[in-house]
Amino acid sequence: MTLVKENLIESLYNRCDLSKHQSRAVVDNVFELIKKSLESGSDVLISGFGKFIVRQKASRRGRNPATGSDLTLDARRVVGFRCSPVLREKIEEERKG
Repeated sequence: MTLVKENLIESLYNRCDLSKHQSRAVVDNVFELIKKSLESGSDVLISGFGKFIVRQKASRRGRNPATGSDLTLDARRVVGFRCSPVLREKIEEERKG
């Protein structure tokens, strides 16, 4: 099962003394803070979870798959994620059973 935003809101609603509206506002605000930080080029570190990293990719040669013609892909910024050792260990424990 994929965890979606609604699941986060529902979980927050069930675990805390917040209304659905307040739970939605909290989740939306957290995501907005993360987005603003990444847009500005700052990394986002969440202890025990991982780090979202903004990287600059250089322009590069590519190929149009439909026509086969060569083209140049523009430089761009991308977001990567590095898992924390704590989370990685928990994932490995779950995988091993």
